[in-house]
Amino acid sequence: MDEPIHKSVPESTESEVLRGDYSDDVQVVCLPEKSIILIGTAHVSQESAELVRQVIDQEQPDCVCVELDARRFEVLSKPKRWESLDLKEIIRNKQLSTLMVNLVLASYQKRLGDQLGVMPGTEMLEATKTAEKYQIPVALCDRDVRITMRRAWRTTPFWRKSMLVSSLLLSIFDTTQVSEEEIRDLKKQDVLSEMMDELGKEVPTLKSVLIDERDRYLAQKIRDVKGEKVVAVVGAGHMPGIQRTLKERQPVNLEELDVIPPVSAAWKWVGWSIPAIIIGSIAYIGFQQGALAAGENALFWILANGIPSALGAILALAHPLTILTAFVSAPFTSLTPVIGVGYVTAFVQAYVQPPLVREFQSVAEDITIPRRWWHSRLLRVFLAFLLPTLGSIIGTYVGGAKIVSNLF
Repeated sequence: MDEPIHKSVPESTESEVLRGDYSDDVQVVCLPEKSIILIGTAHVSQESAELVRQVIDQEQPDCVCVELDARRFEVLSKPKRWESLDLKEIIRNKQLSTLMVNLVLASYQKRLGDQLGVMPGTEMLEATKTAEKYQIPVALCDRDVRITMRRAWRTTPFWRKSMLVSSLLLSIFDTTQVSEEEIRDLKKQDVLSEMMDELGKEVPTLKSVLIDERDRYLAQKIRDVKGEKVVAVVGAGHMPGIQRTLKERQPVNLEELDVIPPVSAAWKWVGWSIPAIIIGSIAYIGFQQGALAAGENALFWILANGIPSALGAILALAHPLTILTAFVSAPFTSLTPVIGVGYVTAFVQAYVQPPLVREFQSVAEDITIPRRWWHSRLLRVFLAFLLPTLGSIIGTYVGGAKIVSNLF
């Protein structure tokens, strides 16, 4: 189907644009070049999905915009996507931690969907399916979720990062049931935006990246699509920000919002200062106290790193080769910020004991049950990443402190 022609038209009023009578969840923003029908949805509401279908059916827009990026659209439209994952490639690209976050979110969505009777994101899929039915172009207007998460991570203070990681890990095993009253509330609001708003109160920089920036990004992408009449399906929490940005009629620099802030020079310095101190200390000990003393300190460093990392692999019930790899590699990976021992051990574990297809199918449920982490080959790869890493951190602290103390 040919794309609608982008041209300037007389600015319409809301009553002139809408063919149907809808709830307050449907708002119209009239611009000189187009009319935009915004549908504010709750991400876990069948009513929202039905409203989306009704509006597209009746309005027959030139384009349908959805609050999704290509990656999240694939996640929603391909429920069995986990089966095609190349775990070794993910580890090789240092994306295992990102995968873990995605699995936690998928698990949360599954639990919520089971209780509410509708999976989060149903209304977005309904929008794309209805648009395809009428051969209406669909525009994925959200920012790449990886860019959003990296910008959020880079702008978050270190101590807040620690708190967030702890909260994320604890949430995996949270078995709290949603009450009937909470279910009614969830069906009336944008769950993700509500969560982000609460998070924004604690960490303002996160709210800026996860909500405010995306409001502006979504507004500009919606404004850029071709067509005189556009339907945009967005979370209810984004409606005020998108409306405000559209009405301001000031262009938003999307390239600026797509930039991932570089790692600060201070963090790079910290990352390389630890190995520099350790190696420099051993060299100085050798110069002042002799080669034997330097060798003893080097051996202590190897054992201080290797033993806790290997113990972590043992606690993960990893393959013997993974345990050996943890012991051998930890003393060296601790001396470089380029790669951690966890990525090495996870890769070896995935290679010698590759996960089964059925484990990818059930991972969203398995991840919430502690004992299954040791029974599932897939989740054991994550344990082989986390526990040796923790052991290496402990070993670096113990070994480094001992070597530095031997200088005096």
